[in-house]
Amino acid sequence: MKIDTDKKKIKEILERGIERAIDKKSLLEKLSSGKILRVKHGVDPTGPNIHIGRAMQLWKLRAFQELGHKVVLIIGDFTAQIGDASDKQAIRKPLSLEEIKENMKDYENQIGRIVDMKEAEVHYNSSWLEKLNAKDIISLSMNFTAQQMIVRRNFKERWEKNKPIGLHELYYPILQGYDSVAVRADIEIGGYDQLFNLMAGRRIQEIFKQKPQDIMVSKMLNGLDGRKMSTSWGNIITIIDSPKQMYGKLMSMRDELIYDYFENCFVVPLEELKDIKKEISQNPRKMKALLAKKTVALYHGEKEALKEEKEFEKIFVEKKAPSDILEVKIKEKELLIVDLIFKAGLASSKNEAKRLVLQGAIKINEKKETDWKKKIAVLKGMVIQSGRRKFIKIA
Repeated sequence: MKIDTDKKKIKEILERGIERAIDKKSLLEKLSSGKILRVKHGVDPTGPNIHIGRAMQLWKLRAFQELGHKVVLIIGDFTAQIGDASDKQAIRKPLSLEEIKENMKDYENQIGRIVDMKEAEVHYNSSWLEKLNAKDIISLSMNFTAQQMIVRRNFKERWEKNKPIGLHELYYPILQGYDSVAVRADIEIGGYDQLFNLMAGRRIQEIFKQKPQDIMVSKMLNGLDGRKMSTSWGNIITIIDSPKQMYGKLMSMRDELIYDYFENCFVVPLEELKDIKKEISQNPRKMKALLAKKTVALYHGEKEALKEEKEFEKIFVEKKAPSDILEVKIKEKELLIVDLIFKAGLASSKNEAKRLVLQGAIKINEKKETDWKKKIAVLKGMVIQSGRRKFIKIA
């Protein structure tokens, strides 16, 4: 396959969503040379699903593939047992092999939604890291100092707060760096929090007489609430979220994040971003809806995106019930309204149901109910609404 050296495409690869490139001049020369480059990216299976923050690097890999370069994916089944400390304020709980295997089950399928897996190399780093002996690891670690590790921002903060730093955590960058040697990487792509680890790869390649890889680190995409994306905080969008989940989550995001998502989630061409920034300042809700539609289209297709746009407008603008409502069977013919809400699954307790009624959050057949002591006939086809998003139909 002939390598595409189109200057406009190379500019987009080098600039879009990139926080730092080392060495940018070298990268430009490599991308303009017509030579096939080995572009490495590592993913540790620390959770079962890939969120769109991590997908940023996958879209960058896709862009390299479209120019004709070879993508080399590393699934960190060995390094995940240690845990990357790059962005952690406490020792990460080590994962068992069973947990890692469970998390890995769908990884290649999820990555394959973005990267052409038929054209990519896929490696599991246990295949070479398990072969290293104590002498090998000590020899590699002699090229780094404890000070280099400790002065990293997260370790420095933990040190100053007298929080423990596991000795095993210091070995993670060395082992990830060795991955670059094993696959003879020309370029490595990672998140900005990975910079130290990627630099370690350059150093270890030099030790093994390989030309050090160039590095591209992407900007960090915050979660929907403005904090770092975290599964435990629930502020993420995964690439396997349903169209409805994806659209709804994006419409709930903070306005100040809209531009970052347009820039980093690969939903529009780079040259459109200037006009988009202006539009956001004038009509953030309109642009948030456009972002949601384009993101759903990117992962699920135009048909699903259009469907979710219409459904969202129906519920939140026209104030109508959704087209597809969960149906619940209730055997009683008459109930107190708090009992009905509880039995319908719209509240976790009768006290919560009472609170929802008093707050004016409950509608039955589009009529607001505010009397929590009221008895109501339970009729087939009745639609109960809690807040703006939750609907139940009586079967």
